[in-house]
Amino acid sequence: MHKIMFIKGLQDKFKVKSGLRYLKEEMEKPPVPVNREKGITSIGCIVDADNFQNAEAFYELIGEYSLKPNAIKIIGYKREYDKSSPYAIQMYSDRDLGWKGQIENGYVLEFLGREYDMLINYYEEDNLMMKLLSVKAQARLKVGLGTQDPKVNDLILSTPLKDFELFKGELKKYLKVLKEL
Repeated sequence: MHKIMFIKGLQDKFKVKSGLRYLKEEMEKPPVPVNREKGITSIGCIVDADNFQNAEAFYELIGEYSLKPNAIKIIGYKREYDKSSPYAIQMYSDRDLGWKGQIENGYVLEFLGREYDMLINYYEEDNLMMKLLSVKAQARLKVGLGTQDPKVNDLILSTPLKDFELFKGELKKYLKVLKEL
């Protein structure tokens, strides 16, 4: 039993190293341009569900930006979660890390299968799993919080994670400046 746990731990360590190497390579490449017209019609959100429990709040952007009901796709990250527990949004965790930076989760594959006008990276931690998803997601405009790596985001808002109302206000202000709204 202990031998199996040791091997699993070793394998996880190598997966993390492999993921970090992949992330470094991806961040050094120039971003792939997404050919979508200006204007926000689809939004992807990667949310740190461990530190921000109200991920469904992003659905408020549907009304704020006059979007179609299915225009927002939210995926939450939790270090560990119970797959049998009901969550209001789709989740992924550290257990979903595969080799070479792959995330082995059907929800993630579905999330990455779409192109977005805007990707919101709503997390403050420097976390491999959230950064991998941010780097892999295809979006014309990537928005993050002040503590994040500027290589991942085009626009960084210095608002606290817990103050969603302030984030929403700042985001709307900058989207108008960028003539996206």
